[in-house]
Amino acid sequence: MRLKYALIAGTVAFVAFGVAALAYAWRPEIAAIPTPPASSFDPALVGKGAELALIGDCRTCHTAPGGRVYAGGLAMPTPFGTIYSTNITPDRETGIGAWSEEAFRRAMREGVDREGRHLYPAFPYDHFTRVSDQDIQALYAFFMSREPVAAKAPANDLPFPINIRLVLAGWKLLFFRERRLEPDPARDDDWNRGRYLVEGLGHCGACHTPRNLMGAEETSRAFQGGEAEGWHAYALGPASKAPVPWTAAALERYLAEGFDPQHGMARGPMAPVVANLGGVPRQEVAAMATYLASLGQPQGESTAQQAAAAAAPSVPQSAGIQVPTPSDGAQPGARIYGSTCASCHASGRPLPLGAVPLSLSTAVAGESPENLINLILDGIPAANGVAAPIMPGFGAVMTDRQIADLARYLRSHLAGQPDWPDLDTAIGRARAAQLHAKQ
Repeated sequence: MRLKYALIAGTVAFVAFGVAALAYAWRPEIAAIPTPPASSFDPALVGKGAELALIGDCRTCHTAPGGRVYAGGLAMPTPFGTIYSTNITPDRETGIGAWSEEAFRRAMREGVDREGRHLYPAFPYDHFTRVSDQDIQALYAFFMSREPVAAKAPANDLPFPINIRLVLAGWKLLFFRERRLEPDPARDDDWNRGRYLVEGLGHCGACHTPRNLMGAEETSRAFQGGEAEGWHAYALGPASKAPVPWTAAALERYLAEGFDPQHGMARGPMAPVVANLGGVPRQEVAAMATYLASLGQPQGESTAQQAAAAAAPSVPQSAGIQVPTPSDGAQPGARIYGSTCASCHASGRPLPLGAVPLSLSTAVAGESPENLINLILDGIPAANGVAAPIMPGFGAVMTDRQIADLARYLRSHLAGQPDWPDLDTAIGRARAAQLHAKQ
Protein backbone atom coordinates (compact mmCIF):
# COMPACT_ATOMS: atom_id res chain seq x y z
CA MET A 1 0.00 0.00 0.00
CA ARG A 2 2.82 2.38 0.89
CA LEU A 3 4.52 1.58 -2.43
CA LYS A 4 1.28 2.39 -4.28
CA TYR A 5 0.98 5.78 -2.56
CA ALA A 6 4.67 6.46 -3.20
CA LEU A 7 4.22 5.73 -6.91
CA ILE A 8 1.15 7.96 -7.07
CA ALA A 9 2.95 10.76 -5.24
CA GLY A 10 5.96 10.38 -7.52
CA THR A 11 3.79 10.49 -10.62
CA VAL A 12 1.93 13.56 -9.41
CA ALA A 13 5.24 15.28 -8.58
CA PHE A 14 6.65 14.40 -12.01
CA VAL A 15 3.55 15.70 -13.80
CA ALA A 16 3.53 18.84 -11.66
CA PHE A 17 7.18 19.42 -12.46
CA GLY A 18 6.52 18.93 -16.16
CA VAL A 19 3.59 21.35 -16.10
CA ALA A 20 5.66 23.92 -14.19
CA ALA A 21 8.57 23.52 -16.62
CA LEU A 22 6.26 23.91 -19.60
CA ALA A 23 4.66 26.98 -18.05
CA TYR A 24 8.09 28.49 -17.46
CA ALA A 25 9.23 27.71 -21.01
CA TRP A 26 6.09 28.84 -22.82
CA ARG A 27 6.02 32.34 -24.30
CA PRO A 28 2.98 33.80 -26.05
CA GLU A 29 3.01 34.92 -29.64
CA ILE A 30 3.04 38.68 -30.19
CA ALA A 31 0.53 39.68 -32.83
CA ALA A 32 1.79 40.54 -36.29
CA ILE A 33 1.50 44.15 -37.42
CA PRO A 34 1.31 45.77 -40.87
CA THR A 35 4.84 46.53 -42.00
CA PRO A 36 5.49 50.19 -41.19
CA PRO A 37 6.75 52.21 -44.18
CA ALA A 38 10.38 53.24 -44.02
CA SER A 39 9.31 56.87 -44.29
CA SER A 40 7.49 56.62 -40.95
CA PHE A 41 10.78 56.53 -39.03
CA ASP A 42 12.70 59.64 -38.02
CA PRO A 43 15.86 59.82 -40.21
CA ALA A 44 17.93 60.83 -37.18
CA LEU A 45 16.74 57.73 -35.33
CA VAL A 46 17.53 55.55 -38.35
CA GLY A 47 21.01 57.08 -38.53
CA LYS A 48 21.59 56.32 -34.86
CA GLY A 49 20.41 52.77 -35.43
CA ALA A 50 22.87 52.39 -38.32
CA GLU A 51 25.76 53.30 -35.99
CA LEU A 52 24.52 50.91 -33.32
CA ALA A 53 24.18 48.08 -35.86
CA LEU A 54 27.85 48.57 -36.75
CA ILE A 55 28.85 48.40 -33.09
CA GLY A 56 26.79 45.24 -32.72
CA ASP A 57 28.47 43.67 -35.79
CA CYS A 58 24.98 42.78 -37.02
CA ARG A 59 25.71 42.61 -40.73
CA THR A 60 28.58 40.17 -40.21
CA CYS A 61 26.41 37.46 -38.70
CA HIS A 62 23.23 38.20 -40.62
CA THR A 63 24.77 38.18 -44.10
CA ALA A 64 25.69 34.96 -45.91
CA PRO A 65 28.63 34.86 -48.35
CA GLY A 66 27.32 36.25 -51.62
CA GLY A 67 23.98 37.06 -50.02
CA ARG A 68 22.13 40.29 -49.45
CA VAL A 69 23.06 42.33 -46.40
CA TYR A 70 21.00 41.42 -43.31
CA ALA A 71 19.13 38.67 -45.20
CA GLY A 72 20.60 35.95 -42.98
CA GLY A 73 21.56 32.43 -43.94
CA LEU A 74 25.12 32.50 -42.59
CA ALA A 75 26.20 29.08 -41.34
CA MET A 76 27.50 29.38 -37.79
CA PRO A 77 29.27 26.19 -36.66
CA THR A 78 29.09 25.50 -32.93
CA PRO A 79 30.24 22.54 -30.79
CA PHE A 80 26.60 21.41 -30.84
CA GLY A 81 25.87 21.68 -34.57
CA THR A 82 25.30 24.35 -37.20
CA ILE A 83 22.98 27.30 -36.66
CA TYR A 84 21.94 29.58 -39.53
CA SER A 85 21.43 33.27 -38.93
CA THR A 86 18.00 34.73 -39.56
CA ASN A 87 16.74 37.33 -42.01
CA ILE A 88 16.38 40.69 -40.24
CA THR A 89 15.18 42.72 -43.21
CA PRO A 90 11.51 43.85 -43.16
CA ASP A 91 10.30 41.08 -45.45
CA ARG A 92 6.97 39.90 -44.04
CA GLU A 93 7.33 36.21 -44.81
CA THR A 94 11.00 35.46 -44.16
CA GLY A 95 12.17 38.49 -42.18
CA ILE A 96 10.86 40.75 -39.42
CA GLY A 97 8.39 42.81 -41.46
CA ALA A 98 5.49 41.70 -39.26
CA TRP A 99 7.33 42.41 -36.01
CA SER A 100 6.30 45.22 -33.73
CA GLU A 101 8.87 47.11 -31.72
CA GLU A 102 7.64 45.13 -28.71
CA ALA A 103 8.47 41.86 -30.47
CA PHE A 104 11.89 43.16 -31.49
CA ARG A 105 12.59 44.29 -27.93
CA ARG A 106 11.61 40.89 -26.53
CA ALA A 107 14.03 39.16 -28.92
CA MET A 108 16.83 41.47 -27.84
CA ARG A 109 16.07 41.36 -24.14
CA GLU A 110 14.76 37.84 -23.60
CA GLY A 111 15.89 35.79 -26.59
CA VAL A 112 12.32 34.98 -27.73
CA ASP A 113 11.05 35.64 -31.27
CA ARG A 114 7.70 37.12 -32.28
CA GLU A 115 6.06 33.70 -32.45
CA GLY A 116 7.17 32.81 -28.93
CA ARG A 117 10.08 30.52 -29.83
CA HIS A 118 13.25 30.61 -27.76
CA LEU A 119 16.30 31.77 -29.68
CA TYR A 120 19.65 30.01 -29.58
CA PRO A 121 22.34 31.99 -27.75
CA ALA A 122 24.40 32.20 -30.93
CA PHE A 123 22.30 35.36 -31.04
CA PRO A 124 23.96 37.03 -28.02
CA TYR A 125 20.88 38.19 -26.17
CA ASP A 126 22.73 37.53 -22.93
CA HIS A 127 24.59 40.75 -23.86
CA PHE A 128 21.83 42.53 -25.76
CA THR A 129 19.59 42.33 -22.70
CA ARG A 130 21.66 45.26 -21.37
CA VAL A 131 20.81 47.56 -24.30
CA SER A 132 18.65 50.57 -23.44
CA ASP A 133 15.09 51.11 -24.67
CA GLN A 134 16.24 54.10 -26.71
CA ASP A 135 18.93 52.13 -28.52
CA ILE A 136 16.57 49.21 -29.19
CA GLN A 137 14.12 51.71 -30.68
CA ALA A 138 16.86 53.10 -32.94
CA LEU A 139 17.92 49.63 -34.08
CA TYR A 140 14.31 48.73 -34.84
CA ALA A 141 13.92 51.89 -36.91
CA PHE A 142 17.10 51.10 -38.83
CA PHE A 143 16.26 47.48 -39.66
CA MET A 144 12.64 48.23 -40.54
CA SER A 145 13.79 50.90 -42.99
CA ARG A 146 16.07 48.49 -44.92
CA GLU A 147 15.02 47.07 -48.27
CA PRO A 148 12.95 43.90 -47.72
CA VAL A 149 14.68 40.74 -48.98
CA ALA A 150 12.82 37.45 -49.36
CA ALA A 151 15.34 34.90 -48.11
CA LYS A 152 14.55 31.96 -45.86
CA ALA A 153 17.41 30.66 -43.75
CA PRO A 154 18.20 26.93 -43.96
CA ALA A 155 17.01 24.77 -41.10
CA ASN A 156 19.45 24.48 -38.22
CA ASP A 157 21.44 21.25 -38.14
CA LEU A 158 21.30 20.31 -34.47
CA PRO A 159 20.99 16.94 -32.72
CA PHE A 160 18.21 15.88 -30.36
CA PRO A 161 17.29 17.26 -27.86
CA ILE A 162 19.04 20.57 -28.67
CA ASN A 163 16.87 20.91 -31.77
CA ILE A 164 13.83 21.31 -29.47
CA ARG A 165 13.64 24.99 -28.64
CA LEU A 166 11.83 24.48 -25.35
CA VAL A 167 15.06 22.94 -24.06
CA LEU A 168 16.56 26.42 -24.30
CA ALA A 169 14.35 27.52 -21.44
CA GLY A 170 16.37 25.25 -19.17
CA TRP A 171 19.61 26.76 -20.48
CA LYS A 172 18.27 30.22 -19.76
CA LEU A 173 17.22 29.19 -16.26
CA LEU A 174 20.80 28.17 -15.55
CA PHE A 175 22.79 30.84 -17.35
CA PHE A 176 20.70 33.80 -18.53
CA ARG A 177 19.71 36.83 -16.49
CA GLU A 178 17.76 39.71 -17.99
CA ARG A 179 19.26 42.91 -16.61
CA ARG A 180 20.34 46.46 -17.43
CA LEU A 181 23.70 48.07 -16.76
CA GLU A 182 23.66 50.89 -14.25
CA PRO A 183 26.36 53.58 -14.58
CA ASP A 184 29.16 53.44 -12.02
CA PRO A 185 29.15 56.84 -10.26
CA ALA A 186 32.83 56.40 -9.37
CA ARG A 187 33.75 56.41 -13.09
CA ASP A 188 33.58 59.13 -15.73
CA ASP A 189 31.19 59.28 -18.67
CA ASP A 190 33.65 57.84 -21.20
CA TRP A 191 34.31 54.77 -19.04
CA ASN A 192 30.61 54.17 -18.43
CA ARG A 193 29.80 54.61 -22.10
CA GLY A 194 32.57 52.20 -23.06
CA ARG A 195 31.40 49.61 -20.56
CA TYR A 196 27.86 49.88 -21.88
CA LEU A 197 28.98 49.33 -25.47
CA VAL A 198 31.53 46.58 -24.73
CA GLU A 199 29.37 44.51 -22.41
CA GLY A 200 26.10 45.24 -24.21
CA LEU A 201 25.71 45.74 -27.92
CA GLY A 202 29.39 45.15 -28.72
CA HIS A 203 29.18 41.75 -26.91
CA CYS A 204 32.98 41.50 -26.80
CA GLY A 205 32.86 38.85 -24.09
CA ALA A 206 30.96 36.51 -26.41
CA CYS A 207 34.27 35.69 -28.09
CA HIS A 208 36.86 36.80 -25.53
CA THR A 209 35.44 34.80 -22.59
CA PRO A 210 35.80 31.02 -22.14
CA ARG A 211 32.64 28.93 -22.35
CA ASN A 212 31.59 25.89 -20.36
CA LEU A 213 30.47 22.52 -21.71
CA MET A 214 26.94 23.86 -22.21
CA GLY A 215 28.10 26.81 -24.27
CA ALA A 216 27.56 29.49 -21.63
CA GLU A 217 30.16 32.12 -20.84
CA GLU A 218 32.18 31.48 -17.70
CA THR A 219 31.47 34.87 -16.20
CA SER A 220 33.98 34.31 -13.39
CA ARG A 221 36.66 34.27 -16.13
CA ALA A 222 35.37 37.18 -18.17
CA PHE A 223 37.71 38.37 -20.94
CA GLN A 224 40.27 35.63 -20.27
CA GLY A 225 40.21 34.41 -23.87
CA GLY A 226 37.89 32.23 -25.93
CA GLU A 227 37.44 30.50 -29.27
CA ALA A 228 35.75 31.84 -32.39
CA GLU A 229 35.51 30.14 -35.78
CA GLY A 230 38.84 28.34 -35.60
CA TRP A 231 40.65 31.38 -34.17
CA HIS A 232 41.59 32.24 -30.62
CA ALA A 233 40.06 35.42 -29.19
CA TYR A 234 42.87 36.76 -27.04
CA ALA A 235 42.56 37.40 -23.35
CA LEU A 236 42.03 41.04 -22.44
CA GLY A 237 43.11 42.80 -19.28
CA PRO A 238 45.37 41.11 -16.69
CA ALA A 239 45.30 37.75 -18.52
CA SER A 240 46.60 39.24 -21.78
CA LYS A 241 49.80 37.69 -23.13
CA ALA A 242 50.59 40.70 -25.34
CA PRO A 243 54.36 41.44 -25.07
CA VAL A 244 53.59 45.18 -25.00
CA PRO A 245 50.66 46.09 -22.72
CA TRP A 246 47.61 47.48 -24.45
CA THR A 247 46.91 51.15 -23.75
CA ALA A 248 43.67 52.99 -24.44
CA ALA A 249 45.35 54.76 -27.38
CA ALA A 250 46.55 51.49 -28.89
CA LEU A 251 43.14 49.87 -28.43
CA GLU A 252 41.40 52.83 -30.03
CA ARG A 253 43.65 52.70 -33.08
CA TYR A 254 43.32 48.93 -33.38
CA LEU A 255 39.53 48.96 -33.07
CA ALA A 256 39.02 51.89 -35.44
CA GLU A 257 41.72 51.10 -38.01
CA GLY A 258 42.36 47.38 -37.60
CA PHE A 259 46.08 47.80 -36.94
CA ASP A 260 48.49 48.92 -34.26
CA PRO A 261 52.27 48.91 -34.87
CA GLN A 262 53.01 47.27 -31.53
CA HIS A 263 50.32 44.62 -31.75
CA GLY A 264 49.67 43.88 -35.39
CA MET A 265 46.63 43.56 -37.60
CA ALA A 266 43.12 42.29 -36.96
CA ARG A 267 42.52 38.97 -38.72
CA GLY A 268 39.99 36.16 -38.60
CA PRO A 269 36.63 36.99 -36.97
CA MET A 270 38.10 40.24 -35.62
CA ALA A 271 38.61 41.67 -39.12
CA PRO A 272 34.90 42.35 -39.81
CA VAL A 273 34.49 43.72 -36.29
CA VAL A 274 37.05 46.46 -36.86
CA ALA A 275 35.74 47.01 -40.41
CA ASN A 276 32.38 47.83 -38.85
CA LEU A 277 33.85 49.94 -36.05
CA GLY A 278 35.70 51.96 -38.68
CA GLY A 279 32.33 53.44 -39.63
CA VAL A 280 31.40 54.38 -36.06
CA PRO A 281 32.04 57.85 -34.58
CA ARG A 282 35.56 57.84 -33.18
CA GLN A 283 34.43 58.95 -29.73
CA GLU A 284 32.39 55.77 -29.38
CA VAL A 285 35.41 53.64 -30.25
CA ALA A 286 37.54 55.70 -27.87
CA ALA A 287 35.06 55.03 -25.06
CA MET A 288 35.21 51.29 -25.73
CA ALA A 289 39.02 51.47 -25.68
CA THR A 290 38.96 53.38 -22.39
CA TYR A 291 36.88 50.66 -20.75
CA LEU A 292 38.88 47.77 -22.20
CA ALA A 293 42.16 49.36 -21.10
CA SER A 294 40.78 49.63 -17.57
CA LEU A 295 40.12 45.91 -17.25
CA GLY A 296 43.52 45.54 -15.64
CA GLN A 297 47.21 45.37 -16.46
CA PRO A 298 49.74 42.52 -16.43
CA GLN A 299 51.02 41.89 -12.94
CA GLY A 300 54.42 43.24 -11.99
CA GLU A 301 54.37 46.37 -14.16
CA SER A 302 53.40 49.84 -13.07
CA THR A 303 51.29 52.16 -15.16
CA ALA A 304 54.36 54.33 -15.74
CA GLN A 305 56.36 51.36 -17.03
CA GLN A 306 53.56 50.37 -19.37
CA ALA A 307 53.24 53.90 -20.73
CA ALA A 308 56.99 54.04 -21.36
CA ALA A 309 56.93 50.68 -23.14
CA ALA A 310 54.00 51.72 -25.27
CA ALA A 311 55.65 55.02 -26.17
CA ALA A 312 58.87 53.40 -27.40
CA PRO A 313 58.97 53.04 -31.19
CA SER A 314 58.90 49.39 -32.17
CA VAL A 315 59.54 49.57 -35.92
CA PRO A 316 62.37 51.80 -37.17
CA GLN A 317 61.22 53.64 -40.27
CA SER A 318 64.36 52.93 -42.34
CA ALA A 319 64.60 51.71 -45.90
CA GLY A 320 65.53 48.27 -44.62
CA ILE A 321 67.55 45.53 -46.22
CA GLN A 322 67.55 41.75 -46.32
CA VAL A 323 68.58 40.55 -42.87
CA PRO A 324 70.92 37.65 -42.22
CA THR A 325 69.84 34.24 -41.06
CA PRO A 326 69.87 34.03 -37.22
CA SER A 327 73.08 32.73 -35.68
CA ASP A 328 71.34 29.57 -34.46
CA GLY A 329 70.42 28.69 -38.02
CA ALA A 330 71.20 25.03 -37.48
CA GLN A 331 67.67 24.68 -36.16
CA PRO A 332 65.10 23.97 -38.90
CA GLY A 333 62.76 26.64 -37.57
CA ALA A 334 65.58 29.22 -37.51
CA ARG A 335 66.43 28.51 -41.14
CA ILE A 336 62.80 28.91 -42.17
CA TYR A 337 62.52 32.15 -40.22
CA GLY A 338 65.71 33.55 -41.74
CA SER A 339 64.83 32.69 -45.32
CA THR A 340 61.07 33.31 -45.23
CA CYS A 341 60.08 35.69 -42.42
CA ALA A 342 62.99 37.87 -41.37
CA SER A 343 63.18 40.00 -44.53
CA CYS A 344 59.86 41.59 -43.49
CA HIS A 345 59.57 41.02 -39.77
CA ALA A 346 63.15 41.96 -38.83
CA SER A 347 64.12 44.42 -41.57
CA GLY A 348 62.76 47.61 -40.05
CA ARG A 349 61.03 48.53 -43.30
CA PRO A 350 57.84 50.59 -43.10
CA LEU A 351 54.44 49.35 -44.21
CA PRO A 352 53.42 47.77 -46.48
CA LEU A 353 56.78 46.10 -47.19
CA GLY A 354 57.75 45.82 -43.56
CA ALA A 355 55.95 44.02 -40.77
CA VAL A 356 55.54 43.99 -37.01
CA PRO A 357 58.53 42.33 -35.27
CA LEU A 358 57.37 38.91 -34.19
CA SER A 359 58.76 39.54 -30.71
CA LEU A 360 55.75 41.87 -30.30
CA SER A 361 53.22 39.38 -31.63
CA THR A 362 50.54 38.04 -29.32
CA ALA A 363 50.06 35.28 -31.89
CA VAL A 364 53.53 34.05 -30.89
CA ALA A 365 53.32 34.81 -27.16
CA GLY A 366 49.66 33.88 -26.65
CA GLU A 367 48.09 30.94 -24.91
CA SER A 368 46.96 29.22 -28.13
CA PRO A 369 48.79 28.51 -31.43
CA GLU A 370 45.65 28.80 -33.57
CA ASN A 371 46.12 32.38 -34.78
CA LEU A 372 49.79 31.97 -35.67
CA ILE A 373 49.02 28.82 -37.65
CA ASN A 374 46.17 30.50 -39.51
CA LEU A 375 48.40 33.44 -40.40
CA ILE A 376 51.15 31.15 -41.71
CA LEU A 377 48.66 29.16 -43.77
CA ASP A 378 46.57 32.00 -45.19
CA GLY A 379 48.70 35.14 -44.87
CA ILE A 380 47.27 38.66 -45.02
CA PRO A 381 45.88 39.91 -48.35
CA ALA A 382 46.73 43.40 -49.57
CA ALA A 383 44.31 46.13 -48.56
CA ASN A 384 42.94 48.30 -51.35
CA GLY A 385 44.52 51.76 -51.27
CA VAL A 386 45.79 51.51 -47.69
CA ALA A 387 49.37 51.13 -46.42
CA ALA A 388 48.53 48.03 -44.41
CA PRO A 389 50.47 44.83 -43.71
CA ILE A 390 50.78 42.30 -46.52
CA MET A 391 51.80 38.69 -46.02
CA PRO A 392 51.72 35.76 -48.42
CA GLY A 393 50.13 32.54 -47.28
CA PHE A 394 52.47 29.57 -47.00
CA GLY A 395 49.90 26.81 -46.74
CA ALA A 396 50.69 25.55 -50.25
CA VAL A 397 54.48 25.51 -49.85
CA MET A 398 55.09 24.54 -46.22
CA THR A 399 54.52 21.09 -44.80
CA ASP A 400 52.93 20.60 -41.41
CA ARG A 401 56.38 19.69 -40.05
CA GLN A 402 57.88 22.95 -41.35
CA ILE A 403 55.05 24.99 -39.84
CA ALA A 404 55.60 23.24 -36.51
CA ASP A 405 59.37 23.85 -36.65
CA LEU A 406 58.84 27.53 -37.42
CA ALA A 407 56.21 27.96 -34.71
CA ARG A 408 58.38 26.28 -32.08
CA TYR A 409 61.36 28.46 -33.01
CA LEU A 410 59.32 31.67 -32.81
CA ARG A 411 57.75 30.56 -29.54
CA SER A 412 61.02 29.74 -27.79
CA HIS A 413 63.40 32.34 -29.23
CA LEU A 414 61.17 35.39 -29.70
CA ALA A 415 58.54 34.91 -27.00
CA GLY A 416 60.65 32.99 -24.48
CA GLN A 417 57.71 30.68 -23.84
CA PRO A 418 57.48 26.87 -23.60
CA ASP A 419 56.06 24.85 -26.49
CA TRP A 420 52.33 24.75 -27.01
CA PRO A 421 51.32 21.21 -25.97
CA ASP A 422 48.72 20.86 -28.73
CA LEU A 423 50.68 22.40 -31.62
CA ASP A 424 50.65 19.42 -34.00
CA THR A 425 46.95 18.78 -33.43
CA ALA A 426 46.17 22.47 -33.97
CA ILE A 427 48.10 22.48 -37.27
CA GLY A 428 46.16 19.46 -38.52
CA ARG A 429 42.87 21.03 -37.53
CA ALA A 430 43.71 24.34 -39.20
CA ARG A 431 44.92 22.59 -42.35
CA ALA A 432 41.68 20.63 -42.56
CA ALA A 433 39.65 23.81 -42.12
CA GLN A 434 41.66 25.53 -44.87
CA LEU A 435 41.03 22.66 -47.30
CA HIS A 436 37.33 22.61 -46.41
CA ALA A 437 37.04 26.36 -47.06
CA LYS A 438 38.49 25.91 -50.56
CA GLN A 439 36.05 23.17 -51.55
